[in-house]
Amino acid sequence: MIAALVREHSRPLYRAARGFGFGPEEAEDIVQDVFTVFLSSLDRFEGRSTIRTWLFGILHRKKLEKFREKQRDIRHDPIDSEFESRFNEDGSWRSPPLDLQRLVESRELGQSIAGCMEQLPSLQRSVFVLREMEELETNEVCKILEVTVTHMGVLMHRARTRLRHCLENAGWGTRN
Repeated sequence: MIAALVREHSRPLYRAARGFGFGPEEAEDIVQDVFTVFLSSLDRFEGRSTIRTWLFGILHRKKLEKFREKQRDIRHDPIDSEFESRFNEDGSWRSPPLDLQRLVESRELGQSIAGCMEQLPSLQRSVFVLREMEELETNEVCKILEVTVTHMGVLMHRARTRLRHCLENAGWGTRN
């Protein structure tokens, strides 16, 4: 039963963690943390929400923890780690970079969207990711983020407006 729950929910949790701005490895770690907390607190699950809602609630709290940790623990420029991760111990490429022009053409819109998502305030981003990307029900999102339906609607409207404005400013608006 636990294995089935992990199979069913790990991918959506991972996508949500990526949507919150975590890199692939960090998103995997957070999802593992979610299941660790889930298993260690299973005896406290009262069934007042679905397991899915409970898991996404744990993910939300883990996201907040990670963001607080990052604020406290800024020791070096994150670009250093990213740069170093691209090379082996002997200084050669782990995998050679893709053709830059092809990369730009294939990822330009995705990068614009990701950049615009990063500019959203945390709660607006969370509402957008959970509702639009993970397609959670409104009541689930409200329960996870501990907001009212009205407040969620306002946050969603603001997130969409900011994203639309950001994408238009990046040149992705409608063209006549």
